Amino acid sequence: MTNNKNENERELSIQALAEAMGKTPQALFQQLTEMGLIVNNNNTWELTTVGKTKGGVVKGDKYSKYIAWPQSMKMELEKSQPDTSRQLLTATAIGKHFDKPADRINSILSELGWIKKADIKGWVTTELGITLGAVQSKDKNSGVPYVRWPESILNNKILINSISESKGNVSIISQNQTDNSDKDNVEFREKFEAKQRAIDGHYVRSRAELLIDNWLYVSGVVHAYERRLPVEEDTYSDFYLPTGKVYIEYWGLENDPKYSARKERKLETYKKYGFKLIQLKDKDINNLDDIMPRLLLEYKIETV
Repeated sequence: MTNNKNENERELSIQALAEAMGKTPQALFQQLTEMGLIVNNNNTWELTTVGKTKGGVVKGDKYSKYIAWPQSMKMELEKSQPDTSRQLLTATAIGKHFDKPADRINSILSELGWIKKADIKGWVTTELGITLGAVQSKDKNSGVPYVRWPESILNNKILINSISESKGNVSIISQNQTDNSDKDNVEFREKFEAKQRAIDGHYVRSRAELLIDNWLYVSGVVHAYERRLPVEEDTYSDFYLPTGKVYIEYWGLENDPKYSARKERKLETYKKYGFKLIQLKDKDINNLDDIMPRLLLEYKIETV
């Protein structure tokens, strides 16, 4: 009885799971990828958050790691059949809908943090992309990776807004901001108007933000001011660095209860979507030359 129990609890590598299902490991990798359970990151297979909830674990040592699954996954995978009724769109199809070339669509999706460039050629989905229904695919002939999307992506407000802005139109979200924004967010913006002009022309709301903006500009770090996060929540970062997809928040009024509550809500959003975040406080502002290079280097961002 003990041996049977151990056998039933034994976790299977993808190789062993594929053999038990009568599939090739390549076919199983593809299925697990399309189900959003694993993702290829720099030629290394990693579990997604969804994969972890399904019981996937990383085993082995630092020299040889592999993903293993509970035996119950075999039955779940066998029941999982491709949904042929589900229309999946490539960047080309999305581009035709919005009258944009495919490479521009991929650039926008990358800027939103939904996909990222593959090591050599092509695109791979991120965890945020998976939450939106992204399916990792591979060209049968060339092997180049690309991402497909459910039709619902055509109605995604964040994508529509980004494409609209790329065409030089006024932000659709900004037009409706008064109706949909967090009340505290609106009150904060009204109380602290962006009147101070940085070297690069950005108008910011405080001396501290002015110093941060100027430091980034002089250090050759491309940045945006008050960039909306690519999520449904009405959340804006203080600064956004396209290189590295990193956000910066300066917390300057932490003794104010309403500000502290607003801070906690923003932090919950950053944590929920796994965004990269650099946090600065008052004590950091006069030491940016010492602090910022080290913080940026953690995300492989170099300064001049």
